[in-house]
Amino acid sequence: MFEFETKWYSLGAEYVCGIDEAGRGPLYGPVFAAAVVLKKDDLIEGVNDSKKLSEKKREKLYDEIVSRALCYCVASASAKEIDEINILNATMLAMKRAFEGLIVKPDAALIDGISAPPISAETECIVKGDSKSASIAAASILAKVSRDRAIKEDGEKYPEYALEKHKGYGTKAHYEAILKHGLLPEHRRSFLKNLDEKRAKI
Repeated sequence: MFEFETKWYSLGAEYVCGIDEAGRGPLYGPVFAAAVVLKKDDLIEGVNDSKKLSEKKREKLYDEIVSRALCYCVASASAKEIDEINILNATMLAMKRAFEGLIVKPDAALIDGISAPPISAETECIVKGDSKSASIAAASILAKVSRDRAIKEDGEKYPEYALEKHKGYGTKAHYEAILKHGLLPEHRRSFLKNLDEKRAKI
């Protein structure tokens, strides 16, 4: 899990970070991103792609990553920004904010996926990087847990939408709540252009 990090350190990088996002697909809320610089060779046991871990395991690893990482930053781009610049650009913006929030400035950044944000570091995109790089995996956990916590808080504000159950994704129950109660400020309008079709089906 340190193969990519080791390569960049061998090329002379002083710090290498991993960057990943959470929440590109939901109808509701910000897209989150995290950037993490792990201490060299400090592999935290159990760190893997956040989607492969249980919620309980992610929460436990979140605390461990936060306490053991050299530094980290979690950032987001709002639903309004997603609607204004599209989800890909908003994801890149959240990643850029996470990178810029680090207290050290990495020379290299490992990015999960095929697109890299415009940042002041060498970048390497890694498909399925959250299961290949310890730094990206750690970032995926911080981004996912941070988003889930934020959605859970919103679920308490808007109980009729049951956000804590579907996490803002386009489930039948979520569409039914939207059709019954209307759109919230945090709903992504650009993701909900087919509401009339949904209304006809439900």
